[in-house]
Amino acid sequence: MIAAACSSDSGDTTTTAGDGGDTTTTSEAMGDGVPIGMAYDIGGRGDLSFNDSAAVGLDRAAADLGIVPTELEPSAGGENREENLRLLAEAGNELVFGIGFAFAEALGAAAADFPDTSFAIVDDASLADVPNVTSLVFAEEQGSALVGAAAALKTETGKIGFVGGVDIDLIKKFEAGYEFGAKQINPDIQIEVTYLTSVPDFSGFADPAKGKEAATAMYEGGADIVYHAAGGSGAGVFEAAKDYSEANGTHVWAIGVDSDQYNSVSDDLKPYILTSMLKRVDVAVYSTISSYVNDGQQSGVVLF
Repeated sequence: MIAAACSSDSGDTTTTAGDGGDTTTTSEAMGDGVPIGMAYDIGGRGDLSFNDSAAVGLDRAAADLGIVPTELEPSAGGENREENLRLLAEAGNELVFGIGFAFAEALGAAAADFPDTSFAIVDDASLADVPNVTSLVFAEEQGSALVGAAAALKTETGKIGFVGGVDIDLIKKFEAGYEFGAKQINPDIQIEVTYLTSVPDFSGFADPAKGKEAATAMYEGGADIVYHAAGGSGAGVFEAAKDYSEANGTHVWAIGVDSDQYNSVSDDLKPYILTSMLKRVDVAVYSTISSYVNDGQQSGVVLF
């Protein structure tokens, strides 16, 4: 079972995009050879979550539209975000992505210095008025409500958990939606919440050991389903579900995020993934690239 967020209107300045599942290319030649840059955030390509979802969209654009991608990985703490954006712009990439809200300040500075380069940022709308920036945002609370309902229907203990990567407003949207959906099914359900780190420490998105420790504590405390919105740390949540189940002769569950994580984990972890909340960053990336190669520079906020 896969739970996907629904699009909704959120004001006059926001464009609402579809799910992109049936997007077709009407003029492949228009994108042939167009250089597109992507700067990943903490965890980088290979995190099996947020960054990888963006990479899927980039790969699809390369295959379908003929764009030429350039990708840069972050430093361990992400301190080189602005440096990576500037390197991509200086290299002549016509459209440059910053994957994650933490790019906001850096991307704003780069966009000001490279007015002829188009930029796009995921999960931030603070640059909505910058003429060469497109802000890609999502209704994470909606998909999270669906997996919350699924957890409430599946739990046998009446207790479920949520592991957030970093204690910030964005991740609290996942938590709030999860709690709302679960309590629509069972108003008395217990929900345990843990955040791995707080600002300015963003390592909570790339620390599987912390994710495993947090989820294990929840399983030991009686929760039998744990939903994570923790990026690469979510791998530890899946490991915790498997290890706890095997050690205690029971079966507990984990819920993935951003992409269908059942398809990305190793076979031994698949039996412990109940569902995933699809955020479809891949669709947002692909749609933005397609719009650029067909229509040129974009700006404003797009809600997916």
